[in-house]
Amino acid sequence: MTVILDNSKSGSERRNFSRIRFDGNTELILGNQRWRTELVDISLKGLLVAIPKDWDLSIAEQLRAQITLAEDAIINMDVIPRHREDGVIGFECEHIDIDSITHLRQLIALNLGDETLLERELAALGKFGK
Repeated sequence: MTVILDNSKSGSERRNFSRIRFDGNTELILGNQRWRTELVDISLKGLLVAIPKDWDLSIAEQLRAQITLAEDAIINMDVIPRHREDGVIGFECEHIDIDSITHLRQLIALNLGDETLLERELAALGKFGK
């Protein structure tokens, strides 16, 4: 798995959450439909993926995003599409289970290299901080 931290800000864009780039296997799931896609980046607040083949651009409901980090490390997020542009879709996390947030927290901590920054992001999220 390749992991790259992306803290870049374009123009006036300011993000409260660090975005982590890596090449985990990613699927979007809606009922019995599944779309394999490329994960662009992930944060505590959501994820950005390449628009999957055969994607229905009218989908505006909650889906399950499943990101496999390793055989025994899977992040499951219930997400909702928030924006679409230049071949990518941004999803906001609506719900994440405790095992998944633990994996995501470890991934972000490894990449930030600073527990204080991670705790600040968790506090901003308002759900999982100390």
